[in-house]
Amino acid sequence: MPDNKKIARNKALLKLSIAVILIGIALIAYWLFFLRGKESTDDAYAAGNQIPVSAQIGGTITAIGAEDTQQVEAGALLVQLEPADATLALTRAKAELAQAVRQTRTLITGQSKLEAVVAERRTTLSRTEGDLKRREQASQDESISHEELQHARDAASAAQSALRVAEADLAAQRELVMSDTVAKHPQVARAAALVREAALAVERTRVLAPAQGQIARRSAQVGMRIQPGTPLMALVPMNSMWVDANFKESQLAKLRIGQPATVHADVYGDSVSFKGKVVGLAAGTGSVFSLLPAQNATGNWIKVVQRVPVRIALDPAELQQHPLRLGLSMNVTVDISDTSGPLVSKAPAGKPQLSTDIYAGQLERANTLVAQVIAANLGQ
Repeated sequence: MPDNKKIARNKALLKLSIAVILIGIALIAYWLFFLRGKESTDDAYAAGNQIPVSAQIGGTITAIGAEDTQQVEAGALLVQLEPADATLALTRAKAELAQAVRQTRTLITGQSKLEAVVAERRTTLSRTEGDLKRREQASQDESISHEELQHARDAASAAQSALRVAEADLAAQRELVMSDTVAKHPQVARAAALVREAALAVERTRVLAPAQGQIARRSAQVGMRIQPGTPLMALVPMNSMWVDANFKESQLAKLRIGQPATVHADVYGDSVSFKGKVVGLAAGTGSVFSLLPAQNATGNWIKVVQRVPVRIALDPAELQQHPLRLGLSMNVTVDISDTSGPLVSKAPAGKPQLSTDIYAGQLERANTLVAQVIAANLGQ
């Protein structure tokens, strides 16, 4: 009987040993085929741009075109400011431009008139000088009196003085006009700049969405009096989000720019995978850039494993199909088998990361308005 128990115990130990060996082999195989060459973390969160929306001019809000959680397109009206003051300023600037154009036309017309006066005075001088020359020849044989000769000399001198006065007036007029066109005259150019400024102020009473995205943190209210730069709401572009994965410092040795990553969001579970790519490593740990950095120069210092944010870019097409939200928990696995990439990304110089063209036509429309006012007052 004791031998039977011993045999049974040996069989049980053999089975247990075999099971432990098989589990060990399975774990080694899993590490070799699945975990080796990968770094993972569940300390990761969805992140994105939060574009602050504010007015470029002051005014009173009369209408709000978007609400929190609402999706808007680029150029959509978000806030309307009361335009009366800006419209009145534009009307006044247009009147001043019209007056400047007409005054400049008067200057140019005056120059033409003075040029005609100079030509007339030159003709008069030529005639009086001819009369004087004939009388001087006639005086040699005493055909005319000395008094008549003196009158001829006085007439020529007076014509010469009149010509000098006319030429001086013409030179002064040319200094004012400077042979410029009406539109290039300094007085007109200054008035035109005021019209452009007023026209832009009217345009800016409409606060537009700088990009496509979702509205968040709306603080604008109808009737609120705001100043330039007052935060009104935030706009989050949902198609340009990324993941900030906080890897331990011991995991950074083989992380490189360009390595592929697999990302899972807790909101979708393991059924949805995002294909990502490492695009940057932060310049320091999160604690360094916090509002109150930790001070470790104390006697009871305890070493804590630090984490460094690593930015993972996501595919916009996958974000379109499975939208994320800022701050969602993510799980990130980076394939570190290829370590040929750089440690720090080098963005191409001069290439904007984000841009908008919703303001592109404002100055062009202001220039068109200036051209219309000038043409109308030139009689064209």
